Amino acid sequence: MRMGVHVSIAGSIDKAVDRALERGCDAFQIFSRNPRGWKVKEISLDVASAFASKLERSKMAPAVDHMPYLPNLASPREDIYERSVETLIGELDRCRLLGIPYLVTHLGSHLGQGREAGLQRIVSAISRAPDLCKTVILLETTAGTKNSIGGVFEDIGEILEALDRDDVGVCLDTCHIFAAGYEVRTEDGLENTMERFDDCIGLSKLKLIHLNDSKGGLGSRMDRHEHIGLGQIGEEGIRSILRHDAIRRCPAILETPVDERRDDRGNLEAARGLLPS
Repeated sequence: MRMGVHVSIAGSIDKAVDRALERGCDAFQIFSRNPRGWKVKEISLDVASAFASKLERSKMAPAVDHMPYLPNLASPREDIYERSVETLIGELDRCRLLGIPYLVTHLGSHLGQGREAGLQRIVSAISRAPDLCKTVILLETTAGTKNSIGGVFEDIGEILEALDRDDVGVCLDTCHIFAAGYEVRTEDGLENTMERFDDCIGLSKLKLIHLNDSKGGLGSRMDRHEHIGLGQIGEEGIRSILRHDAIRRCPAILETPVDERRDDRGNLEAARGLLPS
């Protein structure tokens, strides 16, 4: 199972490849731009070429891009919605330039307008994205916070059914689904969860795992990641997750904390140590 972490692009995007290698990654994730603002700096052809060359030499795969924080594809506010769609289309173009096969996006919040309205906005937004590029848009499962879309598998299933596109898949975040109320800590619990995923979405749509432990308990709706094995999912829970065939065939990105207890390399080692032999 290929594993990696989210790395910084500080200095230049191509430096992310170096940082991923330093941490012992087989795969990695980036923000291709400042994730906390709307302004975006164009990627020069030289930088894109350097990134692609380093990536090819590194043998790491896949490289994953993550949408910035500000876009809200479910927003009823027209100005925010239009900027969000523009950002989605722009990120797909940046992925094409960099040769990145996956773009992860949060689904956003309907801001009190209701689930159906939020789902319709997301379907409309993704429908405006070009469908001829090689980058797959991955809809990320969420922790089920108030007004958010994606806290239940039915949300994502309805979006995918409405879109009917081969270039849209799913990123399953283990912390998020646990916080949303899906049991993953035992083999039986995980099997029930993944059967539900298959019924609502289809396992063929699962392309990427965000492998994170959780600070919050089952159903807490708390989106707070924890070090692998040190949270409410725990070592045995992570071990159970990594034994599941549908999960193990996907690459995994860790979005765990970095603090005095453990760094990125430490979390990668902890996760790999829980893989079945």
